[in-house]
Amino acid sequence: MPAITLFAKQNFLNLETFRKTGKSVPTPVWFIQDGDMLYVRTGAESGKVKRIRANGRARIAPCKADGALLGEWVEAKASLVKDPALIERVNQLYNQKYGLQKTFFDLLNWFGRRQWTTIALRVE
Repeated sequence: MPAITLFAKQNFLNLETFRKTGKSVPTPVWFIQDGDMLYVRTGAESGKVKRIRANGRARIAPCKADGALLGEWVEAKASLVKDPALIERVNQLYNQKYGLQKTFFDLLNWFGRRQWTTIALRVE
């Protein structure tokens, strides 16, 4: 069974990124799946974005909102999405999956003038 199937019908994944020292930093996040790829939207200045820029290694696992694991960790390659059309597609898929919750968070973040970035995750 492909590892990507672990994330079907899940609302959160735990994204573990790595500092330069090798120390891991797990973070529960919303995500969407599009084919064999997973995508995460997050603040452009977040620690996970800085860690991914320095090192694309990641581990992911399905989880609850509090980060409690619902499955096994799997290795993933993380990269930042630059293609505007793909970023818009991911945003629309987020709207479909999370609906009013996403709209509420977008509104809060609009007031805070938060900039977003999109992370692509390829399960290895």
